[in-house]
Amino acid sequence: MENKSILLVDDEKAIVKMIEMVLRKEGFSHIYTAHTATDALAILEKNSIDMIVLDVMLPDYSGFELCPKIRAISNAYILFLTAKVSDLDVLTGFAIGGDDYVTKPFNPLEIAARIKAHFRRTSSVEISRILNKKKQYNFGRFLIDEDKGELFVNGQPVSCPTQVYLLLLYLCKHPNKVFSKSELLEAVWGFTHYVDDNTVSVHVRRIRERIEEDPSQPQFLLTVRGLGYKLVQEK
Repeated sequence: MENKSILLVDDEKAIVKMIEMVLRKEGFSHIYTAHTATDALAILEKNSIDMIVLDVMLPDYSGFELCPKIRAISNAYILFLTAKVSDLDVLTGFAIGGDDYVTKPFNPLEIAARIKAHFRRTSSVEISRILNKKKQYNFGRFLIDEDKGELFVNGQPVSCPTQVYLLLLYLCKHPNKVFSKSELLEAVWGFTHYVDDNTVSVHVRRIRERIEEDPSQPQFLLTVRGLGYKLVQEK
């Protein structure tokens, strides 16, 4: 984990310093900071970043406006910091490419816990990929190539943010099995507390937008009413 690069973006310097201090105590040493969207983009263009903690309210333009620009050049995990707690704000953050969010005020230890959980999960996926002989999961219309870390739909590569990819990969490894939202949060995000049900629901929708011919009438990633979700594969 100590080799992972983290970018903190917030115009409140005290918040950035507080998060940075906690992360360094947790063993992270490659930490970049920015107080504007413009500075954040400049850092991303010159450095490989694994995790971005991104405030929604920035002085030049918002984190929501910055997120698509980030997605054009990076698949880094994006954790939004927001003082807004309405469902619309949360769904907006996910829809434009965010992976998770924390509302202000927050405990910096929570930020560190989320970051460590994410890196633990991605590390275990990488170890599994190395040990697992099966590296492709073919569902006909779409295919995940675990060795390349890519999603292909109808033979064409499709961009997939990290957390969307990890959720789909987990479901591909367990076809035809029903998972509750809490089970998916534990398996893919690495924790269940601090996160609401919208997190899984929105990521399921983002998967459907990529793999389904008609996302409103899914044929692969199905909702099992009262139980959760399952990815269907013909036997």
